[in-house]
Amino acid sequence: MNAMHIEKLDLNLLRLFDAVFRARSVSRAADALGLTQPAASHGLTRLRLLLGDALFTRTPGGVAPTPRAERLAVPVQAALAMLQQALAEPERFDPATTRKLFRIHMSDIGEGRFLPALMARLRELAPGVRIETMPLATGDIGAALDSGRVDFAFGFLPKVKDTQRAQLLKDRYIVLLRKGHPFAKRRRSGQALLEALHELDYVAVRTHADTLRILQLLNLEDRLRLTTEHFMVLPAIVRATDLAAVMPRNIARGFAEEGGYAIVEPSFPLRDFTVSLHWSKRFEADPANHWLRQVVTALFSERS
Repeated sequence: MNAMHIEKLDLNLLRLFDAVFRARSVSRAADALGLTQPAASHGLTRLRLLLGDALFTRTPGGVAPTPRAERLAVPVQAALAMLQQALAEPERFDPATTRKLFRIHMSDIGEGRFLPALMARLRELAPGVRIETMPLATGDIGAALDSGRVDFAFGFLPKVKDTQRAQLLKDRYIVLLRKGHPFAKRRRSGQALLEALHELDYVAVRTHADTLRILQLLNLEDRLRLTTEHFMVLPAIVRATDLAAVMPRNIARGFAEEGGYAIVEPSFPLRDFTVSLHWSKRFEADPANHWLRQVVTALFSERS
């Protein structure tokens, strides 16, 4: 980049470049930066003219970087991270007096698992802190973390790359049934139990792809009788019917402790998974970010 380019360059154009590079989509980058798509497209055109390169080409799923864009990505990301750290507020964060708002990506099932204990702990440590959950599409999470649109993401998110993460807990998928369900009374294990799953009818959640994938791998799609939008409605449905739900064991145990449910643990494909806390490398040194990371990991990390 020559001197003429630097004189004409707007820092926001580099932020836009970085967001598009990470999201591989102009529209998703615009959302992450709080821009309209026309504004993002206009900014990208300005940057292309300044650099004399297309930077991104259209693909069926979004855009792909040119070789020039690939070479620019790492130094641009490093420069933005350095500026973010240099321009940050003084390295001081007082939990007892702060009024900070943290935005967190969580699914509805994540809210049920983590928010009660987290809010109780925050009430003790930082009564002025505010939490806003903001569920995002998986493909948008990385860019949203990097832009500061959200501060953290909780969940099993294997497709979210290039983030910092801390493992919170290991879990596995099980089958939740109503108490007294005939299926739960018969003792089976191994392959016999997997084959017997064809005797059941199921309820599933369309936004939780892993549970649907398990049903597909076991050729149980034709046994799916109800598909819902929200995970937390499943226990009420299971308790009132003979439908079975595939869901995380940690959540199912909470329902079973209240009574009215039975848990069956087949050897599912893809049954084991890890729930992690994700944040952006750009905010690694931010005092508020660091403080909440410590609170969350102290509360939820499983110790060996």
